[in-house]
Amino acid sequence: MLLPALLLAGCVQGPAYVRPTVQVPSHYRFASTPLRPDPVATLAEVPRWWRHFGDAQLDALVDEALRANHDLGIATARVDEFAARAAAVRAEALPVLGYGVAAGRQRTPGVGAGGTYAGLLSASWELDLWGRLRREREAARAELMATEEARRGVALTLVAAVVTGYITLLDLDRQLEIARATLAGRGQNVAVFQQRLDGGALSELEMLQVTAEYESAAAAIPELEQALATQEHALSVLVGRNPGAIARAGTLQALHAPSVPPGLPSDLLARRPDILQSEQALVAANARVGVARTLYFPRLSLSGDAGSASAELDRLFTGPARTWSFAGQLLGPIFAGGSIAAANQQAEARNQQAVLAYQSAIQDAFRDVDDALVAIQSNTTLVASLERRVAALRRAVGLAVERYDNGYSDHLEVLDTERGLFSAELALSSARGNRYRALVALYQALGGDWATEAAQ
Repeated sequence: MLLPALLLAGCVQGPAYVRPTVQVPSHYRFASTPLRPDPVATLAEVPRWWRHFGDAQLDALVDEALRANHDLGIATARVDEFAARAAAVRAEALPVLGYGVAAGRQRTPGVGAGGTYAGLLSASWELDLWGRLRREREAARAELMATEEARRGVALTLVAAVVTGYITLLDLDRQLEIARATLAGRGQNVAVFQQRLDGGALSELEMLQVTAEYESAAAAIPELEQALATQEHALSVLVGRNPGAIARAGTLQALHAPSVPPGLPSDLLARRPDILQSEQALVAANARVGVARTLYFPRLSLSGDAGSASAELDRLFTGPARTWSFAGQLLGPIFAGGSIAAANQQAEARNQQAVLAYQSAIQDAFRDVDDALVAIQSNTTLVASLERRVAALRRAVGLAVERYDNGYSDHLEVLDTERGLFSAELALSSARGNRYRALVALYQALGGDWATEAAQ
């Protein structure tokens, strides 16, 4: 009976997993050179790519978030849950051993009272004839790995959110600094013009224009202060704190901007947690197809027990008290009302869904990289243009003041030029922040650091 069972145990139902072929582009749309196909990705736990920005306080914030963020803690606990599930599935392939003891006393009319005592060990084992348990283990392992990749995805998203939030803080700091400096300069103008108005050297209209520009700069400050406080609160919660202030080590201008090397290898995308998670989900769905197919076939279970039974406790383990039994059970379906076919159809449909989700994840990855690359290029060009504009407007403000002081123009020309300079300085700060945020988006799109891997 065991020999054919062991021979049949070599049969495994369902298709072996084969990675689907996915059509990928030969180059990123906004990359300067074609993609290199060499696999250079590493599977580091959390690539410490944020250190390229060169800000010690940012490094400390990210480390704190990785230790204390609640969402990451939930994801880690979920990995523990699926590890326990996988262990439980592995245990199903092993024999189950048990024990039992019993004692009783009864009285029979005409016979009298007597006792019964028994003790036994039992064992049962399901032979994996068609590979059902092996496919279950394969699915459980894949689900565990998918959950681990989901945890890595949470960690990557968390780090990107912390870095982006910190960059936004520095951006708002710079904008607030510009607004306060502008307010201080316009406050001096108000004081000077008030003296001239009192002396009859200018009209009330000019005084009102200068005052209006002063209040315009003043109105920008509360909005920026509110945005700063809100951003600090959001960043505090991300790192696992109660809402509060966030220390900064430097300024937006002091951040390093790592260059993007040409020819980023496409295989960097293979380490993205969402792609790896999608593939492991596909592996699990493929294994579930095999599990569903075994429903058509019978199951063979072996069970046995050995022990002792006696009417007297002191003779329980001696002489003829020993007992044993052995049984084999073969159970298979004859008619299930179409439920088995329906279960197979569900498994096949889930497998097809997983294939499409995997292909979609890869396409989304290429889109994310191209979006980040074009954002880096566009904002780099914009920063250069705005730097030239700010330099020109600063020179223009000086010339406009000189023309006004010499009587060649009215003060409206000065106000217009100063207004343009204020807007250009704010726009420059925002563009610099957007360029850094685009770099973070590229890090995230590639699943982590590109500098070391691309250099290989």
